[in-house]
Amino acid sequence: MSVPTLFGLIAFVGVPFGYAVVLSFYNVRLGSPRPPEFFGLEQYRRLFTDPDLSEPFLRSLLNNLTFAAAVVPLQTGIALALAVLLNRRLKGIGFFRSLFFLPVIFPMALVAVIWRLILARSEQGMLNTVLSYVTFDHWTAYDWLGSAETAMASVVVLSVWQGVGFQMVILLAGLQQIPEELYEAAKIDRAGRWQQFRHVTLPGIRGTLVFVALLTSVLAFRVFDQVYILIRGGGGLDEEATRTVMYEAVTTAFDQGNIGMASAITVVFFVIVVALTLLQRHVVRTESEPG
Repeated sequence: MSVPTLFGLIAFVGVPFGYAVVLSFYNVRLGSPRPPEFFGLEQYRRLFTDPDLSEPFLRSLLNNLTFAAAVVPLQTGIALALAVLLNRRLKGIGFFRSLFFLPVIFPMALVAVIWRLILARSEQGMLNTVLSYVTFDHWTAYDWLGSAETAMASVVVLSVWQGVGFQMVILLAGLQQIPEELYEAAKIDRAGRWQQFRHVTLPGIRGTLVFVALLTSVLAFRVFDQVYILIRGGGGLDEEATRTVMYEAVTTAFDQGNIGMASAITVVFFVIVVALTLLQRHVVRTESEPG
């Protein structure tokens, strides 16, 4: 039963990544008639020693870490709150579950365009219009995407809004697996709502919560679509404050035509993400073990 999935992973993930590892040892130029030239570890050396390459790479890596540090706890926390709120047997609850899940099915390109209209720097931007209305026209139109102070925060809000429904559904499934008898026993012991949440709900979904946090971390490090669309699609997004490693790799490959360097960036980033994921998993497992 797992053969089709394994075949897909090998064909569409393993083989391309292996090819990227091979290309990182060569000087490959997109569209160049010259054959690939073996460089050995030169691409990796330049990536960490050449200021023209290392500074943009380290800046994008810092942006990636900042994005992940904001998105993972925020999105997981909101998803948990929504799952608890929607884990009720009420009439029409299915409608509200679908409503919160709806942004997940939207393509990221569409989501980025919608939020570009909301956060537009002009007075016609939806957010600026609302703030101007509630302040009786005393609000000065602010460039949410173009300002270095709010550009990354705007991408974080956009990403959380689009992805929180997916984590909510996973956590909701975990909540529905908790036996109702545990809550009834807690009520008999006169446990309040917070005590039930702390001593029944959280232990009951600990494994699911860890999975969601790890999954959100991996997805956060892969952020690319919204950044690329807002920068290249006329959204006015501050490129320096929001460019990520995936954005750096894509622009290096297709704007500069340097496939070898782009492959080296991808390989280094893969190693960093795997190391951080394993470290996070170890820390979470250690904290979840009974003392």
